[in-house]
Amino acid sequence: MQNGYEVEERDYFKEPFTEGELRDLVAEVGEPGVSAMFASRSPSLKKMGLTAAELSDDRKVSLMLEEPRLVRRPIVRLGDRLIIGASLKAITEAIDA
Repeated sequence: MQNGYEVEERDYFKEPFTEGELRDLVAEVGEPGVSAMFASRSPSLKKMGLTAAELSDDRKVSLMLEEPRLVRRPIVRLGDRLIIGASLKAITEAIDA
């Protein structure tokens, strides 16, 4: 319990997503899908000499599987809602809504 809420944490550096899990999350996000989950400003992407604009959605998924730092964090599930890359304030507002 954290702040009165049941919380399940997953360190996806220690327990990376499978391709199926990642694709399920992308599908659940809906539009813009992969772009919503891909950390396009990550230093890891820059170190690879790549930009998000030049990558297909399939390549982004492959890169997120290879390098978990490219998955936007946090990923928060509130009931049937999925919130990607939000600040603590935005998450708190969503909980209170």
